Amino acid sequence: MSTGIERIAAAFTATNGRAALMPYLMGGFPDLERSLAVGEAYADGGADLVELGVPFSDPLADGPVIHAAGTQALAAGVTVPQVIELGRALSERLPVILMCYANLVFARGVERFADDLATANVSGLIIPDLPLEEAPGVLAACDAAGIALVPLVAPTTPEDRLARIGAQARGFVYTVSVTGTTGEREGVDAGDLLARVKGHFDVPVALGFGISTPAHVAAAAAAGADGVIVGTRLVRAAAEGEDMRGVVAELAAALDRPGA
Repeated sequence: MSTGIERIAAAFTATNGRAALMPYLMGGFPDLERSLAVGEAYADGGADLVELGVPFSDPLADGPVIHAAGTQALAAGVTVPQVIELGRALSERLPVILMCYANLVFARGVERFADDLATANVSGLIIPDLPLEEAPGVLAACDAAGIALVPLVAPTTPEDRLARIGAQARGFVYTVSVTGTTGEREGVDAGDLLARVKGHFDVPVALGFGISTPAHVAAAAAAGADGVIVGTRLVRAAAEGEDMRGVVAELAAALDRPGA
């Protein structure tokens, strides 16, 4: 079987130069059954990978929409193992990147957590509150399990730190387009940031935070993003009962436009 790192690389390669679309899904929202249906709709709509969030009580990177979705999932009793099993089901359709806060990883034990992800065929792990200085142990466990530990960088990340993060990046780098939390915004202007990040990384560079419309997706790709991550817009759409396949298909179509 291929490793998670290999599956992620294959997903980016399979786009044939088009930016990869990576929608976000809150595990267990609106409930476990419907979150699986949402993830399958993402695949049907043209997603290349999926970011699967684990609900957490203190999600420092999440804006109000995603925070509320996680709170609802927690109130319904959704657990980490259940979300990992959701990842197993979705991995039959496309590579799954789990987004999980550090407390949940360390509480379970980093080696056990990484092994659980590998057993479930989950390809990667994003830990938004894991500092670079505390990453080596988690990186070693993920490497041993064949899981990509995906780093995050922000507009405020200095050059020397970008270089250090780039030296240990796996899968892709999650580039945060703005300072602050997730949420829908009027526009995305990250060309300079993407160019700066790409100078330090050999893996694909994916852009997230604030991307919510087909125009945003096209602009991110045109600015040089190898991947585009859409979160809040889709969580809101799931809460409102929209046609998730149709919403994702519109985003995917924006990446196929000339010049995108």
